Amino acid sequence: MEYRIEDLTKEEAEYIGEKINEIVPREVDADEEEFVLKVEDENGVTIGGCFATAYSYHWSRMFLNELWVDERYRHQGIGSMILREVERIANEKDCRVVTLGTASYMARPFYEKHGYTVFTTIKTPNGYISYSLVKYLGRDTSEYQPTNNTGTRFKISLGNDDDAEVIDKGLDAYSEAYVHECETIGFNKKLVNNAGKFAAGVIAGAEKGESGSIDALFVEEPLRRKGLGTHLLKEAEKFAKENGASMVFTNAGDWNVGFFQKNGYLIRGELKDVPKGHDCYELYKMI
Repeated sequence: MEYRIEDLTKEEAEYIGEKINEIVPREVDADEEEFVLKVEDENGVTIGGCFATAYSYHWSRMFLNELWVDERYRHQGIGSMILREVERIANEKDCRVVTLGTASYMARPFYEKHGYTVFTTIKTPNGYISYSLVKYLGRDTSEYQPTNNTGTRFKISLGNDDDAEVIDKGLDAYSEAYVHECETIGFNKKLVNNAGKFAAGVIAGAEKGESGSIDALFVEEPLRRKGLGTHLLKEAEKFAKENGASMVFTNAGDWNVGFFQKNGYLIRGELKDVPKGHDCYELYKMI
């Protein structure tokens, strides 16, 4: 191959993100927005909350990154209160759907009670089952009411980065009883020609001993269908395998899913009509 592989610079990684945003179909002109919600007790201590992202890829979608309630305050309606507020904000921002991820040792039944449905299921290397769920806002669904709502006496409000850290640590502490923390190693590479000019790039990584991920893959328009994307994909898979991963995950839309399928990836879930008029897929490959 007349190209060599080198490390991506920060600027090139940002360039890849910008170019992919140009390719991916848009629903809205709004930029991505992140927000934190927190629930405080009578003393102002954070006892629950979440952080979420709206408008990723300029889609009318809200992604619930994490939701956590302190163990001492569970089963009191706090999680339901947080979820309703996320959906209220999503509606306020004209988002059509809310999506999230959970696992078999976490809160799938809780989300299903609130009208969420599973669109992806897969057994992960750690032995647990990973789920992706979606709720299409505006559709007729009965609103779940917890039998114990004593937690609604607490205040819910917008939080900040410090609150997000409390939420993240709380969720990590809960998860430690089920899964061990893995070291995540990045694989951010590019192909350049003999003159050193950028031709293609991949943003990927691996959780040591677990799985790999392909987060972004881009090839300059004049150089497509020449094997550059496949070459970078295989290098990322090789890196994941060398770090003990047994499978690699990625996401694609109906505009590029065929590329991954040709390279041995299998569809593990389909998200209908996201973005509007298109479908998205979650894929995996055993390596």
